[in-house]
Amino acid sequence: MGGGGAIPRMEAAVEAFRIERDSLGEVRVPAYALWGAQTQRAIENFPISGIRFPRDFIRALGLIKYCAAKVNRDLGLLDERRANAIMQAAREVIEGKLDDHFPLDIFQTGSGTSTNMNANEVIANRAIQILGGAIGSREIHPNDHVNLGQSSNDVIPAAIHISAYLAVHERLLPALRHLHEVLLDKAREFDDIVKTGRTHLMDAMPVRLGQEFSGYASQVEHGIRRIESALPHLAELALGGTAVGTGINTHPEFGRRIAAALSEETGLPFREAENHFEAQAAQDAAVELSGQLKTVAVSLYKIANDLRWMNSGPQAGLAEIRLPALQPGSSIMPGKINPVIPEAVMMVCMQVMGNDVVINMAGASGSFELNVALPVIAHNLLQSIHILASAATVLADKCVCGIVPNREHMETLVHKNAILATALTPYIGYDRAAEVVKKAMAENRTIREVVLEMGLLPAEKLDEVLDVRKMTEGGFVAGMSGGG
Repeated sequence: MGGGGAIPRMEAAVEAFRIERDSLGEVRVPAYALWGAQTQRAIENFPISGIRFPRDFIRALGLIKYCAAKVNRDLGLLDERRANAIMQAAREVIEGKLDDHFPLDIFQTGSGTSTNMNANEVIANRAIQILGGAIGSREIHPNDHVNLGQSSNDVIPAAIHISAYLAVHERLLPALRHLHEVLLDKAREFDDIVKTGRTHLMDAMPVRLGQEFSGYASQVEHGIRRIESALPHLAELALGGTAVGTGINTHPEFGRRIAAALSEETGLPFREAENHFEAQAAQDAAVELSGQLKTVAVSLYKIANDLRWMNSGPQAGLAEIRLPALQPGSSIMPGKINPVIPEAVMMVCMQVMGNDVVINMAGASGSFELNVALPVIAHNLLQSIHILASAATVLADKCVCGIVPNREHMETLVHKNAILATALTPYIGYDRAAEVVKKAMAENRTIREVVLEMGLLPAEKLDEVLDVRKMTEGGFVAGMSGGG
């Protein structure tokens, strides 16, 4: 039997094979398969992880092959009959109809040649079917026709850029914008709630719950701008450079024309790389985007962890907010509810941070004219984009939207907080204020009680100075006149 033993089989004749040939000789390929000899060899050579290229990447390959056939037809390099059949087959790849015929592991040759040839063979054989021919007949050739004017060395880097740009544009940015709006809504809703601020996890001066949420919203907004800043570099495509960046065996206008065709097809501003040697030897645009994704992951981790802390309790923790109760939290403790969404988001963020380390190492693995870790860059980058998008959506819809503040609890505690003595320092000085804090905490009394007992400020002035709402607005709580 052919294959590495882990290939999903179609319904038809799993024991039937056909013979295909490549430069190394004959290969037995499952009769149902649209792939050919080179794909089959890769199936057998790389039975490593079972992790396949994601849908976005296969879609990008289909887009490249579709636009290549169109451009080569328009340049007079490919006859219309073959070109149209290739375009129809490539359209099926774009739409996901042929995904079962892309079985290769991401851990393979570092150029991704096996996956480029997988696309070439599948599209060639499907195009032959469309023309009424027999699979494997090579009436449409995977190299001579489908791969015309291309090399794996410019196709795979371009597919990384196209798939990542599409995933960011269609999924991640909309998800982050949605989370940003939900956080802004909560910032407005919670603006009148004054609570105890915290630094070093210790009591600090009062803040409004809405101010905290405005900070979270700003983190997400900055993340959106960071990701957007990486997109112009991602829009550059290596296509037209072929084997080593010189453009050997392709039309001089191919790179410009295929970038324009891809831009028209997707509505995104793709363009030919400014320097084909950089575009193929390096993956700096992918590394840059991954770094921005990591920054967003750090932001979401911080937000999710804060929500987890504020929700802690409900009796022995901070208990400032209540997160939506989504599922039982314990197999042994009845009634326990855990912050499952923040925890899931935090794990997503950990994965994205780890993915960035791999992408950094992979990006550094360019040797002379070619990066040789392209498949793992594609996998990790697209995984980071997708799980961040899903995590942002889940955090917004299943957590933030349903947050209920424990208003009375927060406001009671903030008025008891001895750290409020900080507002007294413009009037009684730092040392005397520290003495007040120490005495209040030792005797379990309020700042107001201690200040009045010590005769440091009159009651009317003290009420003005200890207005916790005004403390959240900066500056001096009251004018300096009348201070002791």
